[in-house]
Amino acid sequence: MSMGRDVAARARSLLAEIDALRAEVSREGRRLAAGWRPRLARDAFAGSVLNLAHYLVLRRHDLRPLQRRLMTLGLSSLGRLEGRVLATLDAVAPALAALAGEPAGARRHPSERQFFRGEARLARNAAGLFGPPPRGRPGRIMVTLGSEAAGDPALVRGFVAVGADAFRINCAHDGPAEWEAMVANARAAGAAIGRHLPILMDIGGPKVRIGAVAMPAGTKRVHAGDSILLCRALGGDAPEAEVAITCSMPEILDRIAVGDTVSLDDGKLSGRIVGAADGGYVIRLEHGRLDGIRLKPEKGLNFPATDLGLDPLTAKDRADLDFIVGHADLIGHSFVQTAGHVAALQAELAARTPDWRRLGLVGKIETPRAVRNLPEIIVQAAGQQPFAVMIARGDLAVEMGFARVAEMQEEMLWLCEAAQVPVIWATQVLETLVKEGLPSRGEMTDAAMAARAECVLLNKGPNVGGAVEILDRLLHRMGGHQLKKTPTLRALLSWAGATDGAGWRPLFFHVGG
Repeated sequence: MSMGRDVAARARSLLAEIDALRAEVSREGRRLAAGWRPRLARDAFAGSVLNLAHYLVLRRHDLRPLQRRLMTLGLSSLGRLEGRVLATLDAVAPALAALAGEPAGARRHPSERQFFRGEARLARNAAGLFGPPPRGRPGRIMVTLGSEAAGDPALVRGFVAVGADAFRINCAHDGPAEWEAMVANARAAGAAIGRHLPILMDIGGPKVRIGAVAMPAGTKRVHAGDSILLCRALGGDAPEAEVAITCSMPEILDRIAVGDTVSLDDGKLSGRIVGAADGGYVIRLEHGRLDGIRLKPEKGLNFPATDLGLDPLTAKDRADLDFIVGHADLIGHSFVQTAGHVAALQAELAARTPDWRRLGLVGKIETPRAVRNLPEIIVQAAGQQPFAVMIARGDLAVEMGFARVAEMQEEMLWLCEAAQVPVIWATQVLETLVKEGLPSRGEMTDAAMAARAECVLLNKGPNVGGAVEILDRLLHRMGGHQLKKTPTLRALLSWAGATDGAGWRPLFFHVGG
């Protein structure tokens, strides 16, 4: 067989696969989207829902063999189709048809507008939630305001001066008086530069924490290999020689069982329930920091594989919503895990203000259950109001295990792009820089990868202003190289000295106070 006939035969075989795949994705995608239609109050989200459905159907398949065969013919490997599923298949088919010898014009290419329509929708959605992107970088920078921001307007203005685009207030801390002052300072900082700077207010949710702690005399820390008694109350029949703790929500002891995994202090130690004792459970610690941890009240207590049956809206959250709906642009929904949780929050918003759909909603994805239900969460939320997803990597790492966080954050980025839903990249971004004044090498790489999200969240700390400044410069640089999964081939200047004598130009960092 000649080379030409071989190429034509391979193209015909691939074209048949693409046609069959396209037909299945279109048919099953329409069926899936039809089931979601009753949840859609926003017509603007209808096209995005259909693309999300197409993507979910497509990803039922292992496409790796097909991808490699397409690559050998110099065609798209389909690896960047999240925002344009059918358009990508429709762009590949005519090229294959031409190689297979079909008559010219037998198949139509999608127009440029059709091909990039999903990208444009995502950009509009991000601008609606976070404001237009700053010149030169696609991503926004959001700063968490600490208590000191309530009494220091200059501090907030300083964040804006070095690149902050939005602010977050965590309602698990402070109270309405402090929140009102923070909001006023943020609004004034935006007015001073002629920009509206969106404010996200997080409701705290049902965070399970260690209650009281009892340690044997001379014991200060616990380590992997130790055992802990988790009980309803200290004292009673518990041996004094045991390390014992209580829980801030004792009702969860009715939901856990022997064999369940347990994590302490945001994953610093983890283990398993190995037995029942004294009306509680014995936890055997198995993994964690070599130097152990000091058990303290209010430290986190997680049961990653267990459905604790907790309502993500606490009584405090409902009270906080009364303030939030009158002051915030965005509401952060902590520990949301199902579409039903989203609907319950939306009902609370509707009871407080008739124009609740103007408020943006941010779903904080923090548990394996939320990851599994993410498509349904997106449809319920974005079908009713502007919506973004926060990849809350701290709790997610504790709940899913540190080894899986990198994989899951990638998959969530892809899924959100398919739904044309903006993403906030959160938790420990430039953390050592924020807290200690200098970044680690690894977190600089992490921050560079954050350029694929529409917004990056910095937590509070003594050097957060310096972190904003560095992140602003880093996102400017990375924005020229990467758009979601697609590398963009801007001119490389690092090796310009090979041709023009300019030499290598590193990115220098100036750390401000």
